[in-house]
Amino acid sequence: MTTADDERASTATIRAGLGMAGVFEAWTVLATQDKTVRAASPWQDDPYDVVVSLTQFTVPVLALVIALRLLVWQAPGGADRARQTVRAVAAMITLVGLTLATEWAAVLAKSPSFSGIWTSVLIGGLAANSVLTAPVAVSLMRRRRWRGRAGERRDDRWPGWRHDWLGDAVHLCRRIPVLRRLAGPDAADWVRRRAMTVFLVLSVLAAAAVTGAQAVGERLTDPLLIAWMLIVETTSDLAFCLIGNAVAGFVARPPRTGSRRIAEASVVAGCVAIGAATAFRDTLWPLFGTGALTSVPDLAALTLGAGLTTSVVTAALLLPRTSSAPPPDHDGAATA
Repeated sequence: MTTADDERASTATIRAGLGMAGVFEAWTVLATQDKTVRAASPWQDDPYDVVVSLTQFTVPVLALVIALRLLVWQAPGGADRARQTVRAVAAMITLVGLTLATEWAAVLAKSPSFSGIWTSVLIGGLAANSVLTAPVAVSLMRRRRWRGRAGERRDDRWPGWRHDWLGDAVHLCRRIPVLRRLAGPDAADWVRRRAMTVFLVLSVLAAAAVTGAQAVGERLTDPLLIAWMLIVETTSDLAFCLIGNAVAGFVARPPRTGSRRIAEASVVAGCVAIGAATAFRDTLWPLFGTGALTSVPDLAALTLGAGLTTSVVTAALLLPRTSSAPPPDHDGAATA
């Protein structure tokens, strides 16, 4: 397979992934936002709903940035662009598959408690989404196996990337008169040097929007509950940003010391632990308290405590490796 054939195959896989993401998102919005339909959903409660809520927002975000990158598909850096975008599609389809598996688990666990037309429609949609996802997943796996056999698949750590998504965003913004003066190599380099700060700010802004919408929609008035929701949503978004960047190379970052890498790994582990503790809070609470978990301070102590403990343990496990670690990690020398 030539490079041109490889890029055409990548484009076909990417477009198939975007189509699948569109079908999944439309069906998920129907299942979660319409009150009548949601009442008939077997996966309306935690821990299932935590996964569905996460992918309801992360899948369209990935789909949007992937679609925008297709607008600069012919720009320099095609080899990196194809590999990175396929990796992003693989991450998106993995999230879709995880959600579908979670929903099937809910159906198997709770189907006797649910019946009616809308429940049947939801289960039918779940089956249809599962069938549509399978070919895209198979295509992604075949591409990975082909690269391994051909011996052309390089080390995908960022020292191998010469181009990143941020550079493509700058290239795209140069076509827009209003953004032309703001988007340039200097701005891209500033973001690369402060990627962690940028990810955190974006996470807080996205979390504030989601939390505000939930507070208004559910008429929440408890400031402690709203604050807890904001923190949980922020940690979820931050984990998504960091893990997504590690998979697809959205921002090629400068060299980082071993201690910096350990700190970031600990943050990611803690963020994931907070999400897991939130999903399984009713199961975990009997291990630490008595009665039902109805107090917001108890809820915050359980979930945020789980995140803090996981972060500390992760750092303690990784620290002994710093003395024997390779040179400082870096995310490549991308060109804008």
